[in-house]
Amino acid sequence: GSKFHHQMGWWNLKFHFWFVKNEEIIFCNYLTNMLKCACYKNMHTLFFERKYKKYMETIRFDELELNPKILRGIKDMGFEEATPIQAQGIPAVLSGRDVIGQAQTGTGKTAAFGIPVLESVDASSHKTQVIILSPTRELAIQVADEIRKLAKYMHGVKVLPVYGGQDISRQIKALKGGVQIIIGTPGRLMDHLRRKTIRPDHVKTIVLDEADEMLNMGFREDIETVLEYLPQEHQTVLFSATMPKPILEITRKYQHDAINIKIVKKELTVANIDQYYYDVKRKDKIDVLTRLLDYYNPKLSLVFCNTKKMVDELAYELCGRGYSAEGLHGDMKQVQRDRVMKNFRNGKTDILIATDVAARGIDVDDVEAVFNYDLPQDDEYYVHRIGRTGRAGRCGKAFSFVKGKEVYKLKDIQRYCKTKIYAQPIPSSDDVAKIRAEKIMDQISTIIDEENLTSVIDIIENQINESDYTAMDIAAAFLYQAMGASEISTAESKDDYDFHNTGAEDGMVRLFINVGKKDRIKPGDILGAIAGESGMPGRLVGAIDMYDKYTFVEVPAEYGKEVLNAMKNAKIKGRSVNMEPANSR
Repeated sequence: GSKFHHQMGWWNLKFHFWFVKNEEIIFCNYLTNMLKCACYKNMHTLFFERKYKKYMETIRFDELELNPKILRGIKDMGFEEATPIQAQGIPAVLSGRDVIGQAQTGTGKTAAFGIPVLESVDASSHKTQVIILSPTRELAIQVADEIRKLAKYMHGVKVLPVYGGQDISRQIKALKGGVQIIIGTPGRLMDHLRRKTIRPDHVKTIVLDEADEMLNMGFREDIETVLEYLPQEHQTVLFSATMPKPILEITRKYQHDAINIKIVKKELTVANIDQYYYDVKRKDKIDVLTRLLDYYNPKLSLVFCNTKKMVDELAYELCGRGYSAEGLHGDMKQVQRDRVMKNFRNGKTDILIATDVAARGIDVDDVEAVFNYDLPQDDEYYVHRIGRTGRAGRCGKAFSFVKGKEVYKLKDIQRYCKTKIYAQPIPSSDDVAKIRAEKIMDQISTIIDEENLTSVIDIIENQINESDYTAMDIAAAFLYQAMGASEISTAESKDDYDFHNTGAEDGMVRLFINVGKKDRIKPGDILGAIAGESGMPGRLVGAIDMYDKYTFVEVPAEYGKEVLNAMKNAKIKGRSVNMEPANSR
């Protein structure tokens, strides 16, 4: 033991031994993880890693010999057992050596570096001792919040996020009071270092969180500039979901004898997520998306697109169809991004459309569905995306839209994730009506079981006695009212349209047309087409509200069905159009 202790160069290293029935020595928990970050890789390490790997899988935080104040913070957060990245990462960072950790979002890596840096912080000194680099403002704020919770009982430890978009003078004022741990975006951190409002002379540890995303966003030079400001003797900890060549170049240049930690691929996917894909043409994606939203009716949904332009276009389209949707991407001002995230967290916005980079830092437990409107470019991004749902023990759903050669890309994703993504038929309008009826009936069953309906039953009985209606007639009328006429699955004709509450003036119905200003179409063209195809006098057409990619038009209620039927095969300026009742939302 003393020889091993001498070779490892660790202070205060304690051995814990347990003896089992055959007198074989088993050691686990803290020591096993310390072996993972040994200064040398010899047969002892390999032997114990292979033979006692099972002991590394369930480690409690109170077995890692942490500061009791940090343990209190961990307990308040409701955590008991460490995740794999925490079980390996905490001892590794505590060892003082450089660390390379490969783990995706949602594995608990913030605590993997947050807990050990708190262990090393000297609360009596007001000097900056830890710098954490994050790619986005949202992630910086999230990391700062989590470290503050961990440090809840560590009096004197201050944690501050610094990022672009916030008044720098406010940050400078906060820094003057002394901050031990700073979390920031590369550009703003570099700005503070140049101004000398952050002095790195006493920095012991720097953490590069989501390093691959920082490189994707073009922060490589900024990262290297920040690293050049640090003292020669410091610890560099790097966490990244992927390990592309630029990341490896940084590790070779700025890290020495680093400990490598990698979470195996089988731990990348979440078991409680149902994964499906749909064969959809690009022009039909919006229609399929809205059909799925209506069919599954998720509480909160995340929709991923590969470009900022697509995010804006899709948000515009969904809002035009009456859905509560907002976009999130890097070109938006910070005030806008904060507002969008706040609305999504509190449920004011049901659907958040985002790019991969903008979505980093989104941690909302109630996301019930993730839609891959565009397939991700990188297999690992698929895992990051769908990992936003199915959290906190809930069951989530992930839907991907593919067409043509993208099916091969989907197969690559399945091989990488070691999971099955099932083909699904697109729900029909009848399917949507049936599922909605089932949900209404489920709600009714709950009401019957849990509520006192005596007074309501008296009202129904009086109605039956005073009229020719049966109880079945009244029940059917209530269901009809709840669903809307055209959603009843037993509708005899596809020409039955739901004009219930389209948002029009009294006596009118509001119709949606999938063409707008960008199609070089004018209100006169819409008016002419409706009058010409249906035979309805043009003077009866009401308000025409044109937007870039769609139009709303009001017609008298008695002409609504006639206009829709007439416009089924109509063209406006040579372009085929789709017209339907406007969504009441």
